[in-house]
Amino acid sequence: MIQAFLPDILSALSGAAVGLVLGLVGGGGSILAVPLLIYVVGITSTHLALGTSAVAVGAAALLNLIPHWRAGNIKWRCAFVFSFFGVIGAFAGSSIAKLVDGQALLAAFGVLMIVIGIVMLMKRGKEGDPLVRLSRKNAFTLGPRLSTSGFAVGLLAGFFGIGGGFLIVPGLMLATAMPITFAVGTSLVSVASFGFATATNYAISGLVDWRVALVFIAGGLIGGLIGVALTGWLKSRQHLLQAGFAIMVIGIGISVVWRGLAPFFR
Repeated sequence: MIQAFLPDILSALSGAAVGLVLGLVGGGGSILAVPLLIYVVGITSTHLALGTSAVAVGAAALLNLIPHWRAGNIKWRCAFVFSFFGVIGAFAGSSIAKLVDGQALLAAFGVLMIVIGIVMLMKRGKEGDPLVRLSRKNAFTLGPRLSTSGFAVGLLAGFFGIGGGFLIVPGLMLATAMPITFAVGTSLVSVASFGFATATNYAISGLVDWRVALVFIAGGLIGGLIGVALTGWLKSRQHLLQAGFAIMVIGIGISVVWRGLAPFFR
């Protein structure tokens, strides 16, 4: 009896882990989602895992957005500009990814994780400007940075079939100099947007396991509530939050690269 429900149990637990990360650091959920769906839940197709991950992470981000909104951690104007151009990039990236070999795509995904983690570690000493906002006065300077960064991140997020939070957080910080706490909350708008844009493209090709996605989302909601509750404690420990996030990204990235390349050396 338990064996019959084992895939659902594993999907729920994996979703809870992703939701915890999304609620805690805004991004990174999709970094965990793809490896968990492949190596824990047991989805054998990389493209199917990517499509399912995009649905689950997009929905989890949308749900976790609410408590961050209430906490005042979202820069809405920055989020909308970043997301608009990012969605365009996500559609383009996911269209290209469907033409790439699954194992090669997985290995490249891991390499990207390692690079982003290293970049975040290098930038962890910057506090940022908590008062930054997009306005008429800075529209011609901040706007182009947000749109360019949004499109680039969306392109990568779509290519790798992810919400892109681990890219969005540093992308927002780079474009606006906002602190990581605000980047975390603001990133969830883009994570949801990119995730659903990518999921739509994969769903058109039948590359989404809807049952797994729904169970994953349910687990993600529980994990997300726990993660958001912990952000209050970590709000005064931004260096710790950013460094821990970066180390997690690098560690998982190394594992994913190893697993992605392993079949080519047999």
